[in-house]
Amino acid sequence: MGHSASAAPETDRIGMPDPQRPDLRALALAALGVVYGDIGTSPLYTLSTVFSTDNGLPLNAFNIVGIVSLIFWSLMVVVSLKYVGLILRANNHGEGGIMALLALAASSVATRPRLRRTLLIAGVMGAALFFGDSVITPAISVLSAVEGLEVAAPVLKTFVIPVTLVALVTLFVMQKHGTSGIGAVFGPVMVLWFVVIGLAGLAKIAATPAILFALDPLQGLEFCLHHRWIAFVALGAVVLSLTGAEALYADMGHFGKRPIRVTWFGMVFPALALNYLGQGALLLSHPGALQNPFYLLFPQWAIFPMIGLATIATVIASQAVISGTYSMTKQAMQLAFLPRINVVHTSEHEIGQIYVPGINWTLLAAVVAAVLGFGSSTALGSAYGIAVTGTMLITTFLTFFVVRYAWHYNWLLCVLSTAFFFVIDAMFFSANLLKIVEGGWFPLVIGAVMFTIMATWGRGWEMMLAEARARAGTMPLQPYLTSLLERAPVRVGGTAIFLTPNPDAVPHALINNLRHNRVLHQRVVFLTVVTKEVPRVPESDRVMVQPLCPGCFRATITYGFTDEVDLPRTLEACKVEGFRFEPSETSWFLSRAAVVPKSGHGMALWRERLFAVMLHNVGNIAAFFKLPANRVIEVGTQVEI
Repeated sequence: MGHSASAAPETDRIGMPDPQRPDLRALALAALGVVYGDIGTSPLYTLSTVFSTDNGLPLNAFNIVGIVSLIFWSLMVVVSLKYVGLILRANNHGEGGIMALLALAASSVATRPRLRRTLLIAGVMGAALFFGDSVITPAISVLSAVEGLEVAAPVLKTFVIPVTLVALVTLFVMQKHGTSGIGAVFGPVMVLWFVVIGLAGLAKIAATPAILFALDPLQGLEFCLHHRWIAFVALGAVVLSLTGAEALYADMGHFGKRPIRVTWFGMVFPALALNYLGQGALLLSHPGALQNPFYLLFPQWAIFPMIGLATIATVIASQAVISGTYSMTKQAMQLAFLPRINVVHTSEHEIGQIYVPGINWTLLAAVVAAVLGFGSSTALGSAYGIAVTGTMLITTFLTFFVVRYAWHYNWLLCVLSTAFFFVIDAMFFSANLLKIVEGGWFPLVIGAVMFTIMATWGRGWEMMLAEARARAGTMPLQPYLTSLLERAPVRVGGTAIFLTPNPDAVPHALINNLRHNRVLHQRVVFLTVVTKEVPRVPESDRVMVQPLCPGCFRATITYGFTDEVDLPRTLEACKVEGFRFEPSETSWFLSRAAVVPKSGHGMALWRERLFAVMLHNVGNIAAFFKLPANRVIEVGTQVEI
């Protein structure tokens, strides 16, 4: 199961060769434009944050070499070995990301309900922290790029915040138009970015080759043993060099493993290593460059062009994380961890290109608050690490269960393959916990709010469906229909589709319709929608229709958590003998539940009330299923949880 999931990227979604799939070069160029924007722009702020006066680390040759060594080997171990070497193999039918990993890990322990619940909690925590990351990434990336204005001309310092806000607001306003137009230039821009920063670093290395001692891992180890506590604190800033590593995994479904690996080792890692080494060389020869070691790598005439290039690169980095947030939101909705809110598809050709208005404007408000509240990339650096390291830690934790229970590897091998990375992630996470007061509270608050929402919705939805099934289960469907047809009810033309969570029970909407309207449609369909813990379901397995009695059918539509949900289009494509779907003649009957919180049940009373408020005010199930608004009839019912 686990091995077949890690199919080569040259195959399509069901594992067969796809002649229309772009070649490796095209995929690699596209991956450069989407996957590496975040980690690729980390050199803008990492070293200046490490040597910030708040960290208490003196700027001297020993410390510079030690820190650059830690950065280089962190990239080597965490990104090259952990993510590129191990985590990319833990894909869910080709898809990556925390929600795909959660679904894979949870399904692999389906027979162990307590362990599965633990994994679900951990996965939801990781997803919640990702929302914190998605707020800070645009803020720190764009702000760090625009801060180059201070280097070019100190008098422009007052323009940094306004220019940053204009760039960010423009970025979020443009989201509704989709990314297909600007996506074509992302790859070439990032190629230029990596070539330029790599060459700039190489020039400084040539001038001060002593920095090459940083390639010795013992230099980083000696730094840690010498400083101990200060070195531990410094790890909280060193981890900024790893921000965006999660994107390698999250975007695997778009590009495949091979293009991501080729671009990492062929361009991104060498360029980052050269740039960090170059910044270290610059600080060795000119300690005063600590003001902004990235921009001061370049001659004065090149600073303004670099500010422009860096701003474009950071906008690309922000776009990647914003699009990733939309995708994760959609996956969380289909896995029943978030209410079903409006999702807009911005491309007729690319299903993955979506826009979620509610998430977009919430993100914009939070990003603007972060820029205004923190005011500089150095200050935001204190807030950034917790979200990143927390997600990395949970990813490693979930990967262990995939390796053990999905791939069925030896227990000792599973422990050895993940414990090493878990210890490193735990060290980075612990170091960032020291920065809670300085700004680390910000992503933790965002994560706590999102975790509460996701956990409450997931548990509340589970309880509501269980209650609905229990109540409906008292009246089996087949005997009820037999009895009903014996009484020869009045039949009217058209089709009635009743959405029901229990395919074997009578929906309340049918009973209420018969009670009030006293008619039965010519064709009646009892439809259950199922979301599996896999990214996509083959079209051949999408719909199952079973005749029950004359004019009555039971239908089940199955989606994966990345599939586009569109019930009318799915039914139109269904070719089953005796079953015909005419949209203009169809009425959709939905049961709209009003939750009545009751103490002593499965959740705390305040959580039940929160779930009731979300259920009533957030989302529109008819819009989520793409049902025509003028053909939907909602029947109210009360459910106690």
